Amino acid sequence: MDNWINGAEAGNDEIVISSRVRLARNLKKIPFTNRMDESAGRENVDRIEGAFYLNQENREKFTTIRLWESNGNVSTSYFEKHLISPNLLKSYKKTAFLVDKDETMSIMINEEDHIRLQCITKGFNVREAYNEANKLDDMLEQYLDYAFDEKFGYLTACPTNLGTGMRASVMIHLPALTMNKEIDGLIKGLAQVGMTIRGLYGEGSNADSNIYQISNQVTLGVTEEEIITNLQAVVSQVVAQEIKSRESLRANYEYEILDKIYRSIGILKNAIILSSKECLELLSYVRLGVEMSIINDVDKKLLNSLLVSIQPASLQLKVGRKLSERERDVERGKLVREAFRKINN
Repeated sequence: MDNWINGAEAGNDEIVISSRVRLARNLKKIPFTNRMDESAGRENVDRIEGAFYLNQENREKFTTIRLWESNGNVSTSYFEKHLISPNLLKSYKKTAFLVDKDETMSIMINEEDHIRLQCITKGFNVREAYNEANKLDDMLEQYLDYAFDEKFGYLTACPTNLGTGMRASVMIHLPALTMNKEIDGLIKGLAQVGMTIRGLYGEGSNADSNIYQISNQVTLGVTEEEIITNLQAVVSQVVAQEIKSRESLRANYEYEILDKIYRSIGILKNAIILSSKECLELLSYVRLGVEMSIINDVDKKLLNSLLVSIQPASLQLKVGRKLSERERDVERGKLVREAFRKINN
């Protein structure tokens, strides 16, 4: 799989930025994570890590990060890359995760469930992400005894994950639907077909960048194949709606759209101070320009990289010290200014 941030360049018209599959698993006869104290949680980390590394290839490809031993910014930077969840960070005294060298696969230990295994790749490649996640899952199941019921499938801490325990999702850029105020209608329509749409970082997050996550809601009574097929069909329809909305915007407000795109490049090239919210909004307009082939000299990898590197933890790691909010805004401006001054537009 290709890393979604800096993997092989996707086509400029690619509206889907990344695809991810997450599998929730628990161990038989072991209390759920919320019933574990710090000691029991760390013991479970050792148990799952030990089983995973029985496979020699995994020892060479993966690294374990115990959150209770890790620098806070280092841990949070993995969340900013969409490799771990905020819930894992909140319970840092008893949680850990394993991540591969390419940063496309991660296994969270003691999140809501004992195991949250996920694979994330660039573009609209849900099936590829599932195939890799399934391989890891099958390998782990050789060494661990999963909690499974013939009627209800994989047993999970939250009933909404019963059955396959699978969440398939895409990260998708929808600026035109957002500007045309069609997002509320889209949210309602997706709910009717068993899908949900959230902000850039999932539940409870905002879509300041006009980037959303679309995922399945139903895991019980459906197969993994049905989840993938349904998500692919729904996302294809959303992509078609976004393209139609862009065509409408360009037909009716061409100069306004061009102004937004080129004005955004100008600000990003010259701004001294940039808040996270403003920066994400400006980057969205530039991404729109790239996807509509209005801008031809901006690398998609640069936009994906900036999407992560302007976030608080990643920014502080780059600078090498803790920053106040004002200092982050200054350093963010500097980072983006240097990146965009290399562009000819």
